[in-house]
Amino acid sequence: MSSRAARALMSAAPSPSRRAVSRHRALLSTQASTSRSHSINGRGKAPSTTLAVDSASASVAERQVLASGARPFAQPIPPPEPQDFYTPLEQYHRLITGGRLRGDSHQTRIIQNLQDLHDRLLHYTPPQVPDPSASISLISRWFSRNDTIPAAPPEHVPLGLYLYGDVGTGKTMLMDLFYNTLPPNLKRKRRVHFHAFMIDVHKRLHAAKLAMGHNGGDPILPVARDLASDAYVLCFDEFQVTDIADAMILRRLLENLMNYGVVCVITSNRHPDELYKNGIQRSSFIPAIELLKTRFQVTDLDSGTDYRRIPRALSKVYFDPLTPSNALEINKIFKSLTDGDEVIHRRPLSIWGRTLKVPESSKDVAKFRFDDLCGQPLSAADYLEVTKTFPTVFLLDVPKMGLDSKDKARRFITFIDACYESKTKLFVTSEVPIHQVFSDESSNKSDAPSDHLRSVMDDLGLRENIGASSIFTGEEEVFAFARACSRLVQMGSKDWAETSGSR
Repeated sequence: MSSRAARALMSAAPSPSRRAVSRHRALLSTQASTSRSHSINGRGKAPSTTLAVDSASASVAERQVLASGARPFAQPIPPPEPQDFYTPLEQYHRLITGGRLRGDSHQTRIIQNLQDLHDRLLHYTPPQVPDPSASISLISRWFSRNDTIPAAPPEHVPLGLYLYGDVGTGKTMLMDLFYNTLPPNLKRKRRVHFHAFMIDVHKRLHAAKLAMGHNGGDPILPVARDLASDAYVLCFDEFQVTDIADAMILRRLLENLMNYGVVCVITSNRHPDELYKNGIQRSSFIPAIELLKTRFQVTDLDSGTDYRRIPRALSKVYFDPLTPSNALEINKIFKSLTDGDEVIHRRPLSIWGRTLKVPESSKDVAKFRFDDLCGQPLSAADYLEVTKTFPTVFLLDVPKMGLDSKDKARRFITFIDACYESKTKLFVTSEVPIHQVFSDESSNKSDAPSDHLRSVMDDLGLRENIGASSIFTGEEEVFAFARACSRLVQMGSKDWAETSGSR
């Protein structure tokens, strides 16, 4: 029998072979002896990029695995070789043996959780998802057939995984490891950053409402059905709830996805109890929190080891102040990266029926001025489309922002998150050092950070002086501000510069 045929047989088998099981046990027994390479977890300053998942530093997901500087998890975790089928434990062992990671007992236990879910999925057959006709008349007819709408999750569906931890605890690396080692015969799967997922959900809800017309109905039901039809293993990076509209949608969407037998793996910065904290009408979101706690295995990734404290050498991607010499230098870099490619001026980029003009761009590189991206009412969807289209982005003339620039500051943070999650290589010219652009020295307050900001900076492993800011006041705003500064520092690291900017 050929090796290809043997592999096909193995992937089709309903359960792992004895040989595979024994290999897993052997891996567990040898795991403890390997402690020399990079660790997955550690509350580190994430070399990961959150909106830009840093595999290279960590995160479409923020806080990636090692975060600080020598970030072992700064490089993306590659999928196994196409001809090989490795389980999470096997792939983890390969990465340690190859020097890509350093093993420790805490992360080994977490990998075992991934392995356990992987094994359950080998035996899991999801329930059939109803497939009503796409015609509007039949759609409305489908809504009246309550017998097709499951009222509870299937009894045999595996519990999902909810992994939470600070920046740099390895959330994105773990997600990479799990998703890339899913059995090859499992085709209905999806890996998506949560922000992009919610944009997709809103689009689907809009389409469902149009299809239902004046007859009305609940658009969440067909959206949940279609999502379940597309994938019964759904992996979310950076799960967060900050908007009341999203909170109300998620409450029922998650419930219906579970009822259709969808298994979710979620990474987040917060324990379920901390989600949407102090949000408007939070009591309406409590059922979703309870669902996460009962239908998921909630796992804390904090091992107590903080890899963010490892110093990182910064590369030259940020230039300040705004001087002719720095402008000349950044233009040299732009010409070097676009050498041989046609540079188009005012390239139209279509986003949700609107057109964004890109001032200068080649196939893979775009150049904007700050006001082009943050001085007009653009949204996360716009920034995600920019970073998806262009692996390398130049952002010029970033000013120091105060209270009069609050909207611009918020958009800039959203843009940084998009770059981080997309692993975008970012070059910036700014009025002051990039991590100080939010510092508001003109305020009457002391320049020293507040106690709350200091606490957040410590949680993020942020040691750079980011100054005090009166722009951001609420708990979520302060965290987003400090996180953006943390990511900017990370995206200025040598590791990020060497591993980002590719698709």
